[in-house]
Amino acid sequence: MLEIEIKDINNNPKGKIGLSEDVFNNAASESVVHTAVVSYLANQRQGTHATKTRGMVRGGGRKPWKQKKTGRARHGSIRSPIWPGGGTAFGPQPRDYSVKLPKNMKKTALYKALTMKLNDGEIDVVDSISVEMPKTKDMLKMLGTLGLSGKKVLIVLPEKDNNVLLSVRNIPTVDVIRVSDLNAYQVAAFDCLLFTADAVLKLQGNAEPGMEVGAV
Repeated sequence: MLEIEIKDINNNPKGKIGLSEDVFNNAASESVVHTAVVSYLANQRQGTHATKTRGMVRGGGRKPWKQKKTGRARHGSIRSPIWPGGGTAFGPQPRDYSVKLPKNMKKTALYKALTMKLNDGEIDVVDSISVEMPKTKDMLKMLGTLGLSGKKVLIVLPEKDNNVLLSVRNIPTVDVIRVSDLNAYQVAAFDCLLFTADAVLKLQGNAEPGMEVGAV
C-alpha cells in the first residue's frame, strides 16, 4: 500500500498515512486529464459575445439612391456590411461553449492527475492547518517553513475554513479549496498540493472501490 509522510506546520514528521491505490496509483492514460482540463476551461466561457448584423443596426430603412441612372453602384441600405457604420457579417453571436463529461470520467481524470502529482513529489500532507485569526504573515511563514515559498500552492481542506481562506487571499500564488470541489484542472494548474490528513481521508472515502478508473 502507498504511504506518504505527514508533517506538522513546523515541518516536523508526525507519522505516515496510507494512500488508496485507486486514487493515487491510477493507470488511466494522460489524455483523460487533457480532456477534463479542456472541458473545465470551456465551461468557464460565458459565450455572451455578440455583434450586430445589418438587421440590428439602427437606420438604413430607405434606399440611399435610386437603382439606375446615377452612375453609382447599386445599394439597398446604408447599413450593409460594406458601409461604414453598417452591420457585421459573420460576427460572433451568443453561444454555449460548455462540454459535458460523464461523472466517472471526471473522477478518473482527477485520480490520474493526483497520481502524476504524487509521482512527481508535488503532494505534501500536514496533520492540520489551524488559524485562530486571519493573518497573511502567519500563512507565509508556514509555507516558508514547509519549503513552499514562491511556488503555486493549492491548499486542500476537508471543509471550508474562512480563517485560512482570508489568510491566503492576498497571496497571488496560493489558493484554498474544499476536497469535495477538487478537480483535474486545479490539480494540474498548481505546482504543489498541500493536503491536510483529514482531507486525504475524505478524498479516499469518496473513491468508489473497484471502479474501473484505468479503463479510460
